[in-house]
Amino acid sequence: MVPRQRFSLRIDLADGSLSVLVMEVKMQKLSIIRFKPKLGCLDEFAANLTAFNETKHRVFHLMQSGDELHAIVIRNAEILTQDAADGVNWLDGQRHLLQEFDSKNKHTIPLSGDLLYSSVK
Repeated sequence: MVPRQRFSLRIDLADGSLSVLVMEVKMQKLSIIRFKPKLGCLDEFAANLTAFNETKHRVFHLMQSGDELHAIVIRNAEILTQDAADGVNWLDGQRHLLQEFDSKNKHTIPLSGDLLYSSVK
């Protein structure tokens, strides 16, 4: 799937003349991935996940909610497929630290979509 291209249009009438600036804006994807570390493994898994994501060139946040961790990732649409595959390969070495959610989702519950707005630059 080819990512949609977005354009930004700015019109400036400050000095009485019309100037138009059209800029291509790269489509970005936001992903939220839920993990449920096994009892006693939360700190180790959080450290491993953070270290893995420090090797990537994208926005990454990690949130704890009860006994779950939620990874929030913003990345350019064109790298989503490869980046997700890299994450699954990395996760294969971490599954022993995680509980399965259920037979369908296994060790993660992922959600990804088009990022429409972010205050993060």
